[in-house]
Amino acid sequence: MTPQNGNEAAPARREPRPRRVVITGAGRDFGRTLALFFARRGDEVLLSARDLAAAEHVADEIRGLGSDRVHALRCDLADPASVRAFADEIATVTDHVDVLVNNGARWLSGEDLASAAVASTVTGTVLVTKHLLPLLLKSDRPDVVNLISSAGLTGNHRTRAHAAFYAAKHGQAGLADLLSPQLRPHGVRVISLYPPDFSNPDPLGPDWDTTPRGAGCELTAHSLVECVMFAIDQPRDCFIKAFHFEQTT
Repeated sequence: MTPQNGNEAAPARREPRPRRVVITGAGRDFGRTLALFFARRGDEVLLSARDLAAAEHVADEIRGLGSDRVHALRCDLADPASVRAFADEIATVTDHVDVLVNNGARWLSGEDLASAAVASTVTGTVLVTKHLLPLLLKSDRPDVVNLISSAGLTGNHRTRAHAAFYAAKHGQAGLADLLSPQLRPHGVRVISLYPPDFSNPDPLGPDWDTTPRGAGCELTAHSLVECVMFAIDQPRDCFIKAFHFEQTT
């Protein structure tokens, strides 16, 4: 029936159904933050780390929140065989994946190129996405979320990282730009975030809700998490390709 006037209330937006979410590099830092936040939303979380003990620790934290819908797995993004085994193990746990978060990336600092170990960011992102794509295509709402960095943007020199980190992030950004148009016809959204250096208070500690988030403050993990959730909760005709952030420091 067509409304006769403008007073009718708009339909209430439904809460999103629980998702099955794979997060790489989830044993610490922002990967852990994302895993805890997805779990709090009621999503099933499949988290990985190079060190299985680290992944198990985060899984135990999630269980402590009252959720048993969590799986800890080992994945070394620098080792193609490990990535393959990781994907195979996921396939034994679930028949589909709704969200893949490519978060795993080794932070590199310093200026001595001779001693740099090139991060496995690009290779890891390629292989994880490739091996999990069949499971993503079985979802009715597949999203690939790439946590890149402002270091992956042309002309950015303000992130306190090693030159090799910049190179790896530029490679990951280029990959994301190619994947987005390739996967869109299949209904897979590719969402990339390019944050500057940001603070990551413990999501289980008191600082999570009290860290200042004003216009002149450093970007927080809290705000980054909300960007991720905003993007994946949009209707399927809304393809948010990237989030770019003003760097204030």
